[in-house]
Amino acid sequence: MLSSDQIFKPQNDAVDVFWHEGMLQHDAVEGVFDTGIDPGFLDVLEKHPENADRVRNMVSILQRGPIAPYVNWFPGRPAILSELLTFHTSEYINKLLEADKSGERREISAGTFMSPGSWEAALLAAGTTLSAMQHILDNHGKIAYALVRPPGHHSQPTQADGYCFLNNAALAVKLALDSGCCSRVAVVDIDVHYGNGTAEGFYRSDKVLTVSLHMNHGSWGSSHPQKGSVDELGEDVGLGYNLNVPLPNGTGDKGYEYAVNELVVTAVRRFGPDMIVLVVGQDSSAFDPNGRQCLTMSGYRRIGQIMREVAEENSNGRLLMVQEGGYHVTYAAYCLHAMLEGVLKITEPHLPDPVAYYPEDEAVAVEAVKSIKRYHSEYVPFLRGT
Repeated sequence: MLSSDQIFKPQNDAVDVFWHEGMLQHDAVEGVFDTGIDPGFLDVLEKHPENADRVRNMVSILQRGPIAPYVNWFPGRPAILSELLTFHTSEYINKLLEADKSGERREISAGTFMSPGSWEAALLAAGTTLSAMQHILDNHGKIAYALVRPPGHHSQPTQADGYCFLNNAALAVKLALDSGCCSRVAVVDIDVHYGNGTAEGFYRSDKVLTVSLHMNHGSWGSSHPQKGSVDELGEDVGLGYNLNVPLPNGTGDKGYEYAVNELVVTAVRRFGPDMIVLVVGQDSSAFDPNGRQCLTMSGYRRIGQIMREVAEENSNGRLLMVQEGGYHVTYAAYCLHAMLEGVLKITEPHLPDPVAYYPEDEAVAVEAVKSIKRYHSEYVPFLRGT
């Protein structure tokens, strides 16, 4: 629980963090990785990757770590049905309600388990993200971070996917568009997996630019039919407003920085959004069990710096960050800390990187980014000639 001195502390340059401990109620499973299977011959079963411990450490590093003085805490709240229906279909929401009413643990999609307490946590994740967006829309702050679980960016309007039930970031985008304060929103997703749910929801819209930087993993079945490839550009009036940046496995700090500068900054500047949503996953780190990329704290810090600059240049400084993946229980928290240092323009790192440094050869990533940029220049109407 947040103490009274942690709530509503004004700071001249701070991040407003929205959080509710009820999100810790979501209990996935134990077993072999994310399957929930006990093969019978392992003495120690591991927690599901999307477990509460990872987020507990994110909360504690912001409450008691070096940048705690720069953090203002705000309470989250559950979303209501009408808010969910701005992005999700009633048929899908009814399916989740029925699963919750059963009181049983159910696998909603591969690796995505609903248990008693999961629905309440999902509602809190959605509502807390909406509160963070409303906070910005009401001019109470320009930089907000929704520290939420379960994650959301794989959840599509009609189905769950990839540990996600409700698409928290997409619901916030819909709120911004429906508020009358924003006519265009840019979503930049740096989770290691393709933000397919958000992309699917706005695939035919020219009011939302979705840019996803992810490892080149392709489709993983019926719940995730999207490939995340460069040719998935959107449809109808949305053609060109879904930009995928599949990066080679092993891309590290320099490769990511090059991709963000060459592709994200250019696209956001051309698009001209009123609001920027940064979808954050620390599973792009070098030590995450669920990804194959090599970002370190330095890379996350630099991404935070760039995105703050992009927001100041394009959206009057308005930046909403939404938590997604990141499954190394300790390093994900350290990478979150580093990214927020970048967003806050803290010039010197307050924490050393606790893990070994891997030398990076960014040549392969740079060539991939150059190829994607040529493709965008040829096939994306608003980026022609870049």
